[in-house]
Amino acid sequence: MALRGFCSADGSDPFWAWDVTWNTSNPDFTKCFQNTFLVWVPCSYLWVCFPFYFLYLSRHDRGYIQMTYLNKTKTALGFLLWIVCWADLFYSFWERSWGKFLAPVFLVSPTLLGITMLLATFLIQLERRKGVQSSGIMLTFWLVALLCALAILRSKIMTALKEDAEIDVFRDVTFYIYFSLVLMQLVLSCFSDRPPLFSETIHDPNPCPESSASFLSRVTFWWITGLMVRGYRQPLESTDLWSLNKEDTSEQVVPVLVKNWKKECAKSKRQQAKMAYSSKDPAKPKGGSQVDVNEEAEVLIVKSPQKEREPSLFKVLYKTFGPYFLMSFLFKALHDLMMFAGPEILKLLINFVNDQKAPDWQGYFYTVLLFVSACLQTLVLHQYFHICFVSGMRIKTAVIGAVYRKALVITNSARKSSTIGEIVNLMSVDAQRFMDLATYINMIWSAPLQVILALYLLWLNLGPSVLAGVAVMILMVPLNAVMAMKTKTYQVAHMKSKDNRIKLMNEILNGIKVLKLYAWELAFKDKVLAIRQEELKVLKKSAYLAAVGTFTWVCTPFLVALSTFAVYVTVDKNNILDAQKAFVSLALFNILRFPLNILPMVISSIVQASVSLKRLRIFLSHEELEPDSIERRPIKDGVCIGSLCATEAPLGFGCEAPGSRSSAEPGRGANSISVKNATFTWARSEPPTLSGITFSIPEGSLVAVVGQVGCGKSSLLSALLAEMDKVEGHVAVKTRLLVTHSISYLPQVDVILVMTGGKISEMGSYQELLARDGAFAEFLRTYASGEQEQAEHDDGLTSVSSPGKEVKQMENGMLVTDVAGKQLKRQLSNSSSYSGDVGRHHTSTAELQKAGAKNEDAWKLVEADKAQTGQVKLSVYWDYMKAIGLFISFLSIFLFLCNNVAALASNYWLSLWTDDPIVNGTQEHTKVRLSVYGALGISQGISVFGYSMAVSIGGIFASRRLHVDLLQNVLRSPMSFFERTPSGNLVNRFSKELDTVDSMIPQVIKMFMGSLFSVIGACIIILLATPIAAIIIPPLGLIYFFVQRFYVASSRQLKRLESVSRSPVYSHFNETLLGVSIIRAFEEQERFIRQSDLKVDENQKAYYPSIVANRWLAVRLECVGNCIVLFAALFAVISRHSLSAGLVGLSVSYSLQVTTYLNWLVRMSSEMETNIVAVERLKEYSETEKEAPWRVEEMTPPSDWPQVGRVEFRDYGLRYRENLDLVLKNINITIDGGEKVGIVGRTGAGKSSLTLGLFRINESAEGEIIVDNINIAKIGLHDLRFKITIIPQDPVLFSGSLRMNLDPFSRYSDEEVWTSLELAHLKDFVSGLPDKLNHECAEGGENLSSGLGSGFGMVLTLCLLVFLCWSSVGQRQLVCLARALLRKTKILVLDEATAAVDLETDDLIQSTIRTQFEDCTVLTIAHRLNTIMDYTRVIVLDKGEIRECGQPSALLQQRGLFYSMAKDAGLV
Repeated sequence: MALRGFCSADGSDPFWAWDVTWNTSNPDFTKCFQNTFLVWVPCSYLWVCFPFYFLYLSRHDRGYIQMTYLNKTKTALGFLLWIVCWADLFYSFWERSWGKFLAPVFLVSPTLLGITMLLATFLIQLERRKGVQSSGIMLTFWLVALLCALAILRSKIMTALKEDAEIDVFRDVTFYIYFSLVLMQLVLSCFSDRPPLFSETIHDPNPCPESSASFLSRVTFWWITGLMVRGYRQPLESTDLWSLNKEDTSEQVVPVLVKNWKKECAKSKRQQAKMAYSSKDPAKPKGGSQVDVNEEAEVLIVKSPQKEREPSLFKVLYKTFGPYFLMSFLFKALHDLMMFAGPEILKLLINFVNDQKAPDWQGYFYTVLLFVSACLQTLVLHQYFHICFVSGMRIKTAVIGAVYRKALVITNSARKSSTIGEIVNLMSVDAQRFMDLATYINMIWSAPLQVILALYLLWLNLGPSVLAGVAVMILMVPLNAVMAMKTKTYQVAHMKSKDNRIKLMNEILNGIKVLKLYAWELAFKDKVLAIRQEELKVLKKSAYLAAVGTFTWVCTPFLVALSTFAVYVTVDKNNILDAQKAFVSLALFNILRFPLNILPMVISSIVQASVSLKRLRIFLSHEELEPDSIERRPIKDGVCIGSLCATEAPLGFGCEAPGSRSSAEPGRGANSISVKNATFTWARSEPPTLSGITFSIPEGSLVAVVGQVGCGKSSLLSALLAEMDKVEGHVAVKTRLLVTHSISYLPQVDVILVMTGGKISEMGSYQELLARDGAFAEFLRTYASGEQEQAEHDDGLTSVSSPGKEVKQMENGMLVTDVAGKQLKRQLSNSSSYSGDVGRHHTSTAELQKAGAKNEDAWKLVEADKAQTGQVKLSVYWDYMKAIGLFISFLSIFLFLCNNVAALASNYWLSLWTDDPIVNGTQEHTKVRLSVYGALGISQGISVFGYSMAVSIGGIFASRRLHVDLLQNVLRSPMSFFERTPSGNLVNRFSKELDTVDSMIPQVIKMFMGSLFSVIGACIIILLATPIAAIIIPPLGLIYFFVQRFYVASSRQLKRLESVSRSPVYSHFNETLLGVSIIRAFEEQERFIRQSDLKVDENQKAYYPSIVANRWLAVRLECVGNCIVLFAALFAVISRHSLSAGLVGLSVSYSLQVTTYLNWLVRMSSEMETNIVAVERLKEYSETEKEAPWRVEEMTPPSDWPQVGRVEFRDYGLRYRENLDLVLKNINITIDGGEKVGIVGRTGAGKSSLTLGLFRINESAEGEIIVDNINIAKIGLHDLRFKITIIPQDPVLFSGSLRMNLDPFSRYSDEEVWTSLELAHLKDFVSGLPDKLNHECAEGGENLSSGLGSGFGMVLTLCLLVFLCWSSVGQRQLVCLARALLRKTKILVLDEATAAVDLETDDLIQSTIRTQFEDCTVLTIAHRLNTIMDYTRVIVLDKGEIRECGQPSALLQQRGLFYSMAKDAGLV
């Protein structure tokens, strides 16, 4: 009554009246309701939002927007609205002054509305000052205000049309003005204002339009339409892509995660003394990553109790991305509540159809309500998805950035436990797992919420019978739990196999040249396939599990419905299953289906993510190098150090004459390097490698470090670069370092450090060490004595006698031994490739560029990964079907059809059941109805299990075949392919693309086929119930088809661009890992981090539009689906007198599902097309050029070929690629069996090209090579390469046993292998290994311990530049020698085999070749000329042609090219 008095002076106007509003054919609201509720609702909304919005704006200042016409108009309209509202207020006061007392509502409502309009005007200006270009808060306010005003407008018009109605002209006019102004404000709010001043987008050449889009555009994702149109007209290119929003870039995202992770680690370190990731058993060997993997498996599967607190990566991710992600909680909760509006409106609609007296407008009202509810669900759901996907994208960016940054700083011991393959998987697969999880993680709480709400509504509908359904669900929980645990176990095993496979593929791709030279492709192919077989075994188990999972997920909702209906109709005969109960329950069961289906999937995703989280946590927790352990002092510009001067240019230097070194004498100024009592180790758990190191190098000194192979020279350099753990002591470095193996500089250095067993054993000048006549002097005499007869007398030396010693000589004022001096002189030519002719090199480059002008692609060094364009060809689908097997493919389609026919039949049967007549309060034939319904459900379950098994197993068949084909195609590619193709492109194919084929495509096929048949089924049911729908379904189908094709054109290309831009991320990461020590040495980490971030951002530039395009599509297609709901309900209302309630229920309940099915169908069809791109990219390499066949059966040479080893070049010519000039031409020479031939020439002369031609790494452009009367071009490559042996310049070892590295095909006996090791001087070393021949070599042979040989190697450190090798190159080269000895072919090629090794190893290799290959033809590309001076002949190449050929002594007498090179080398 109080409200009546408030609304009217006499209390005659009620707030609500059912007869006026509901139970009438012409509904209206009461005047009181209009003047209070409809006026107060928009006001309440704005005042409730105001404090939160004001706080948000004060914290998010985007800049200042200048006044524009749009802003001025909105402000003016705001003031006008305030004036109009208060005009009503003053009019009321005026009426009171005239004695007309109105109700209080006429004073309160205008006052409140006027103040609210002032608040709205204030917010318009505040938004402008804070840089808000379009406001969702204000748009919603104006929309609510307009809708409320619309109801009042209708009422006023209806009142005005009545003949005897009283009209308040002033208030009606002000209201019409108010309505017009609100409508104008709403229209203006749909537009976006100009960008703020100093906005970053102003300077961006291609900014993302999202930031400047209007609220409506952002809600409907209209802002991406321009890109979609462009993509539809022509294939998108990378230049079409927008810049990333600033908040999504690596620069913004990664530092926050890294900072939070460091805080978390610091917190956990305060609570524990020891890191949780360290090995539990220190006695275990360090080889490989076994310790980490075992620990990971143990923690994941057994979850052993640990008291120590480990840093929580999940907590860090939540802290970093939680605040933004929390918004998705609100959207998801709102959507879940709105979902249940559909079944409740359906209930009202069925009641309306049953109630023949109900007015028609109620049916139309329910129809509109259903449509509006569905549209709001669509908008809310896709805002939720957008937040989730953007969060996922940011998480992936952050994880990749964190892994990259960590990889730059982890210790070398940590590197051993994380191979390149594992780290690449962390970036690709594990980062993707987090990304995928972000989309579904909310289902952890959302699914139970949906289940609880659905069960509550089912209880209201069917009573306690619903407990039967609950019991079925509870019974499924342990089954799902067991499957989740098994999935977890398989996931760990799968990731381990995948890591091993990627690691091996990395090694194969990095060492592909060696594989081809040795013809080992098949052996390594078998190794990869063996690992792949283990991977496929796990995948097959996972497939069986997935099939059982799909069976339970699809059947659970049906079993719940069946059990509930069965109990309901059997417990009491009076329980009638009418249309309302059946189809409202069915609609609720359909809602129940999604959380029950998705929950196990989410659990599976969480399981996979937990595995990834664990792997990532272990990696990010690895020990880091401590750069602060070494004090780095700045290098002074222009400081002259030794005879080399460092200037401002980082790599620029010039040499002075040796006599001019007085300007920088030792001892002047501060020390360049100072080491005091320092002890270093490669790993904290291992004994020190270097102990008690103390020395200092004065500024300007030139110092040499000399010692045995494995004595710690490289380790010392590593220690100076902070690459090792410093246990104790102090180190300060203020210089750069140069590493070389040449001893020619020894007489010129100030100090020589001699190292033994990780300690400095001798230290002094060159003369002092010779005078001591210790180990150093003995080394020089021993090494030089074998070469003494080749040394020639140099007239420039003055002889001096010394009793008891060999003759000593003076050189540059320094004492040297006669023999050693000549040896040093001879070594001045570090290589036969030495060239002082710099101009010639420039000319060749100019020629190359000139050639490139004619054909740009011909001389392009590396080819970027290219994106295909246009629609994915049907042949790609056909290829995949063939890979699955055509029988399995068509069987799967048939079983899908059976499943959906059974589902349609069961629901149609249910509608017939609900329409059964009721006799004496019961329905007849209940048992028959129930039995048939159950039988149809069982047949549905069988077909589901069948198609799930068929698709899963077929997917594995396809994976196996596609991988085998890819591997075969890659291994069959010529060397030129690998030189042009970055390894990241290939790793991308073998990791991400293959993972898509393994895991994604079978799932997508299942969902695509399920959605397709469900949509078709729903349309059939709607047409059966309301044939009039045939008018509207085809046009909607056409719209749907057009939108889908319009979308796929862009989506497909965006996916391709994303795939292509992903490869450089992996390539750059691979290159970084391989050269991480160099990056750290030059302190270029920041530059490489920026490069990595840039490449990741480039990748996300293609990914972000693709996720927005998905939302764009989903919103539009769900609108099509919502239209189907609208028309299904509308036609049901129109035909309600001729339709049964059962058919109406069936039709509308199916139409409610259509939206979901349509959305899934398009998503899955686009997912299908975008994921099938992986198959396209795997097949891509089948079309590239292949090298000649490995075997040619009809041309197979005899097993004992070549018997003599005679090699004949006839008019031979070679070019590296078509359209390039010949690098070898007119080569005519015959090399008889047993000859030892040296091949020399300056840089670019064609020396290595000759060996490439002999092995057919590059095929001849003209002429031929004849070996023992057989043209090598006619036989298979493996027949050729098995019969010729090479010792390459780069000694490549692969992970695996030492025996496998020597004999991968297991062709030789252990005795033969041991003999080869003995001849290669490796027997003692291998015998000392715990596993001997089965010793597991690490990646790249890094754990092949040093400590070989009795002579000395040498490393010279000049204060200039650094290059560092982690293990003994010489030792690995001896393994390559052992390979050659094992094969013992008639032809041996040495391709600068001793260029990168120390003198001791060089001596060993040369002496072994002279004795063991005495009867073989030996071709040596000489690095040191002294090694070929005793050869039969020497071939001198220049510009690809033979310039000189003959005995070394004869060529020296000719005083030609060879003589000049020998003179440069100090040999004459």
